Amino acid sequence: MWLLFARNKYFDCSKVLLSVTMNVGHEVTLLVQEIQRLGSKNDQGQTSVKFGVLFSDDRCANIFEALVGTLKAAKKKKVVTFQGELLLQGVHDNVDVILLQE
Repeated sequence: MWLLFARNKYFDCSKVLLSVTMNVGHEVTLLVQEIQRLGSKNDQGQTSVKFGVLFSDDRCANIFEALVGTLKAAKKKKVVTFQGELLLQGVHDNVDVILLQE
């Protein structure tokens, strides 16, 4: 068992990692909902939204502490796809974020 020491307390790392994993999964679920809300169907029938639309949306700004991190996690889980490894505001505003799992 791994223990983490922080602020004079010990934490079981397996519980901390489980909590982080559950939070990432929850954020990916919320991301899917927001893409469905803001996006439209593309030629292949997949829901798609521009990164700039997601990034500048007030509701998304309130929900996601780190939108780019959530997008990266969703891409790794093959829930979404987009060109490139990392999306940055301004530079990648016109990049499509495509929902692979509805």
